[in-house]
Amino acid sequence: MSAEAATSKHPKGLWVLFGTEMWERFNFYGMRAILTLFLVNSLMMKEDDTSLIYGAFLGLCYLTPMLGGFISDRFLGNRNCIMLGGSMMAVGQLFLFASAITFSNNLELAKTLMWIALGIIIFGNGFFKPNISSMVGSLYPKHEKSKLDSAFTIFYMGINLGALFSQWLCPLIGDVKDAGGVRDVHAFKWGFLAAAIAMILGTAIFYFLKNKYVVTPDGKPLGGLPSKKEASDFEEGEAEKAVFSTKSLVIALVSFVALFFAIRYLIAGTNIVKTVIYPIIYASGLTLAGLIISDTSLTKVERQRIIVIYIVSFFVIFFWAAFEQAGSSLTFIADNQTDRTFLFGWQMPASMVQIFNGLFVVILAFPFSWFWGKLAAKGMEPISPVKQAFGLALIALSYFIIAHNVKDLGNSGLLGIKWLILLYLIQTCGELCLSPIGLSLVGKLSPKRFASLLYGVFFLSNAAGYALAGTLGAILPPTGDKYSAAQKHNIELQAVLDKKVKPDGHALFTLAQIQVGSINPKLAKENNLDFEKKFAAISKMEKERAEALKNKTEFVNNYTDQDTTFTAEQFKLIEERQIVTVGYPKFMGFDIHNLYEFFMVFVILCGVAAAVLFLLTPLLKKLMHGVR
Repeated sequence: MSAEAATSKHPKGLWVLFGTEMWERFNFYGMRAILTLFLVNSLMMKEDDTSLIYGAFLGLCYLTPMLGGFISDRFLGNRNCIMLGGSMMAVGQLFLFASAITFSNNLELAKTLMWIALGIIIFGNGFFKPNISSMVGSLYPKHEKSKLDSAFTIFYMGINLGALFSQWLCPLIGDVKDAGGVRDVHAFKWGFLAAAIAMILGTAIFYFLKNKYVVTPDGKPLGGLPSKKEASDFEEGEAEKAVFSTKSLVIALVSFVALFFAIRYLIAGTNIVKTVIYPIIYASGLTLAGLIISDTSLTKVERQRIIVIYIVSFFVIFFWAAFEQAGSSLTFIADNQTDRTFLFGWQMPASMVQIFNGLFVVILAFPFSWFWGKLAAKGMEPISPVKQAFGLALIALSYFIIAHNVKDLGNSGLLGIKWLILLYLIQTCGELCLSPIGLSLVGKLSPKRFASLLYGVFFLSNAAGYALAGTLGAILPPTGDKYSAAQKHNIELQAVLDKKVKPDGHALFTLAQIQVGSINPKLAKENNLDFEKKFAAISKMEKERAEALKNKTEFVNNYTDQDTTFTAEQFKLIEERQIVTVGYPKFMGFDIHNLYEFFMVFVILCGVAAAVLFLLTPLLKKLMHGVR
């Protein structure tokens, strides 16, 4: 299907929303491409902690649409929320830019700026995300709702055009290494600045074109203030407002608190991200789902259709948990244990490897849209849950293939970049079977008075998936670079991991420095051991030495032992009190020894989810009451 044919069949407002979302996704995915590498290399955070932060950040970005959807439906309307959200995200990127400028002189201030930036982006995304998706569905008259799968696939291509462009430009200017493979940790700021400019551009496009093109089929402005909606905006016989009783609101609040503490109890660990933010994400999703279904205005058919949204949303969690390894564990693998030699011997930046997902979506979006249309014309199109089961099966297949290609890799072997490209190709096909189809399904099944809020619920499944992605990304076993770094310090990492050698305090300190050993923050604080300060001094000293070598000047060591190491007594405390521990990461009680076992976790999770969802499709079809 040609782009011209698609344009003639869809309202011009779709292309305004397409452009707005494209630049917003440039902003988001450009930042996402380099974020974890910035946290590890500039802010000197551990990879497993970074994976948890990354998962929590993405999770909260898809939790706040619940709030944004509610505020839009009740107070501000879609248009105002899109403008507010876009502005906030631009400001958040500028705070990241400031963090990337500040870290070399004041690491603590840089970290503070980073947390502020992520917080602003999280709430900005919450206002923006559900409202622009909701407006796509409102562009079409009732008799053209069958076009929604095609419309959302086109809209989704806009998302990935932005992702594609950003995942080329932001790594190119922000993830820079010299000829010797040494990363310029000061370059990340340019990637964040590019993301900020893109968000400003996207917000401006929407602001100047919304009144002319983002309108209903009969020419009325879309997404205005809720108080100005007319009865004609709703289906015949459909209630105009949600009705939440005081009792249901109290029950929801009590349920949230109970679920938070129950989930917190089940999640082991001392990391505040894992034990506070993750329970908030999971408890919020369950609570909101219960609150909506308790609305007394819902008819039996509406309630059953909403249940379908909930069931599908649950299975979507496993897809995103596997798919969103792209920004954390897969980026670390690309950086540390992949031969990234591409065309003409060029070394592709590790953060740029993600570009293949956006590239394949742009190439395949129209063919998928055409394919679903052809099947629909022949009466052979599978219902949405079947398509989504296919998506889960494809992502399981992608991890199965790469698992068998790393099986004999060892600690020093490099994975060929072609296998990561193949993984992204298969996962993109799975994504096109699942994500735009899911957005369309919510648009078809949602009562209008709940449209934005139910999009918020759907994005909550993404939030839970991203939180799970953070947890799973944190179980990435040590990659080849860790073994090499340990060897340089005369430490046999394999023997330490297998408990054949008991490291002394100095070795434990070194392993923690190269991000293998886990530091118990409570014990470290009790014994006045500031690991972070020591690691920061070591990092600055090594960078100064490298600069001197590069410039062929004499390195002047201005650092004392007190700056860069502990005393013999302190090393003894580290060993005896187990302030630093070294071992394989665990998942459900099992040690994850290597990359093969790591990838097989995703094969099992997504494979089982695909099979169960497929078996449930006859029931879901019945509950959808004729909606395909």
